[in-house]
Amino acid sequence: MNSGPPLKIAHIDTGMSLRGGQRQMLMLAHGLRERGHEQVIACLEGSGLEAAVRQEGFRVFTMPSDDPWHAFGSLLWRQQIEAWRPQIVHAHDGRGQSIAWLASIGLPVLRVASRRVTFFPSDRWTYRLKYRFTCHAVVAISENIRELSIQAGVPRERVTVIPDGIEIPATLSGPTDRVGLRKSWGYSDDNFVVGMLGASTPEKGHDLALSAFALLTEKLPQARLVFAGEQVGIPNPNLKNASNPQSFRVVRIGQINKLADLFPGIDLFLMPSRAEGLGSSALWAMAYGIPVVATRVGGLPEIVVENETGWLVPPGSPESLADAILLASRDRNTLIEYGRQGRKRAEGFSAAIMVSNTEALYCRLISGGQP
Repeated sequence: MNSGPPLKIAHIDTGMSLRGGQRQMLMLAHGLRERGHEQVIACLEGSGLEAAVRQEGFRVFTMPSDDPWHAFGSLLWRQQIEAWRPQIVHAHDGRGQSIAWLASIGLPVLRVASRRVTFFPSDRWTYRLKYRFTCHAVVAISENIRELSIQAGVPRERVTVIPDGIEIPATLSGPTDRVGLRKSWGYSDDNFVVGMLGASTPEKGHDLALSAFALLTEKLPQARLVFAGEQVGIPNPNLKNASNPQSFRVVRIGQINKLADLFPGIDLFLMPSRAEGLGSSALWAMAYGIPVVATRVGGLPEIVVENETGWLVPPGSPESLADAILLASRDRNTLIEYGRQGRKRAEGFSAAIMVSNTEALYCRLISGGQP
């Protein structure tokens, strides 16, 4: 619980889908609510975030999703901020940051901006001005993003690293759950099952995973691959539907309601990202005692400890992915030990730690200190 006076915090996120960043914001809001803070969440009308926010009982302000440049939405939100008088306005995506500034410029609020993406801006001057004058603090979810932000012109003293948080399951599932999940996918206990979690956007490397599995057809015929998460873009004909999985080596199970619908059934987690701010899906896997094969990009090396919690491979290389999967499949004892070490490491990225660090940042700003 919060030991100081309750804060009034306004959050904003403009994503239409409910993905990792939106879920992190909801996790933060839950933790802050438990500590007694008042909050309002601004989001786009009809978005997945709006539905989730309403379901969880948070105060919500919706902006029109078809509003060019969000000019009208910014004006409406400014009226809400003037009336509600929050101390902190926290933008959780880049577009939300611009709206937050327009809606609160000249008002007695402190603006915080979260940085989750790894791209390097083409216009460094605009980027530098944006982060120097539109916010008082920048939250980077990894050391990698912190350094990229500083290189792009964000003042070093403005940037605080607060990694994403995860809920650590108190206990791990048993053999019954493992068998049940595999049966639902059309797989047996003899299969070596590799899982992925996340939207099928290009940077997540679904195509690299498929190429790696094609290379394993003869070397590891018992290997199976499960994709969980939102399917984005044109369906890939190589991905089979789990409703008829009898002979398929690759299935897509779509979005899952809970993490226990995936992790207890797999032997290894794969994250072949081309770019990654941190890689919270890898953290989830580790929390469930699953070793990880990940690419050496973004914040993933800050999570996965090579030869301790998993394996790191070069990005863009199906051959390296295939080799790592093959190596992992050969030693069950190593998998168990890496899973144990991974679960222990994941405890350092708990949701409670993330909430505490964010709350502390807010309090430092309000007291007039440096981020």
